[in-house]
Amino acid sequence: MKLNGKKVLVTGADGFIGSHLTEALISEGCGVRAFVYYNSFNSWGWLDTLPPEMLKEMDVFAGDIRDPNGVAEAMKSCDVVFHLAALIAIPFSYHSPDSYVDTNIKGTLNVLQAARRLDTARVLVTSTSEVYGTAQYAPIDEKHPYQGQSPYSATKIGADRLAESFFRSFELPVTIVRPFNTYGPRQSARAVVPTIITQLLLGQTQIKLGSLSPTRDFNYVKDTVRGFIALAEADAAIGREVNIATGTEVSVGDIARVLIEQINPAATILTEDARLRPEASEVFRLIGDNSLIRSLTQWKPDFDLEAGLRDTIEWFRNPDHLSRYKSWLYNI
Repeated sequence: MKLNGKKVLVTGADGFIGSHLTEALISEGCGVRAFVYYNSFNSWGWLDTLPPEMLKEMDVFAGDIRDPNGVAEAMKSCDVVFHLAALIAIPFSYHSPDSYVDTNIKGTLNVLQAARRLDTARVLVTSTSEVYGTAQYAPIDEKHPYQGQSPYSATKIGADRLAESFFRSFELPVTIVRPFNTYGPRQSARAVVPTIITQLLLGQTQIKLGSLSPTRDFNYVKDTVRGFIALAEADAAIGREVNIATGTEVSVGDIARVLIEQINPAATILTEDARLRPEASEVFRLIGDNSLIRSLTQWKPDFDLEAGLRDTIEWFRNPDHLSRYKSWLYNI
């Protein structure tokens, strides 16, 4: 299926990856309906930072992914649904797991049920590399066992398995898209790259982090978005769960040192106990195998880590962007 000319819904369009995906889909010639989280401020999240001419091209729908009626209403007349709406912060999931079940599992169920009733042509459900837990072998392919090492990852495992069940039970044309660690402009300070960059740019000389030894497979956001689009257009991806990964790993400590060198070489790293995950919950190694997405599509990463970090730092240097971040807090 070619997306050009199709009516497309993006849930979580107000978020980090969702806002970038919304931009890209408009550029692809899609009619985009952007599902944003309803709030009394009428905030559209990161969509509010897009050019006014682009905002006028999209149909913004304010709702709540936990509400099956609103979800179904938003999905009407849409050929394709990219489902990204989720609660994603791991520390917050430790003390509010109920909200993760309601949002990540029940929210996904709402999308699947509506897609089945509406005969939606394609459904892309967003997973996460956290469903694998610490790598039992590397690189991690799609056959790797699942391991719920946080309430967040457990709810994403549940959502993935619901999506699989709707494909197997009802032949719903679902693809489970599993990005590894995406970074880039607009990312929340709950993630490690913006945590480091914002502390450095706001003048802190002791950069507060948690564990430095875990490794991650970092995807620049534009590569992640291209992966979503490539999988939506690949009929062979229906019924599959597919990694989006670079196949390389970098430790948290190493990426911190790279960013310190680029922004303020005099800064040092301070491990703060409050930022450490419980030991059995920490995912110590993530590195993805991207063989499947390469075989199903023409996708490959365009950005290496150096280029992606350079673009990310440049975006954060804009005072209007940086002012949105509270670097002195531990954002959970």
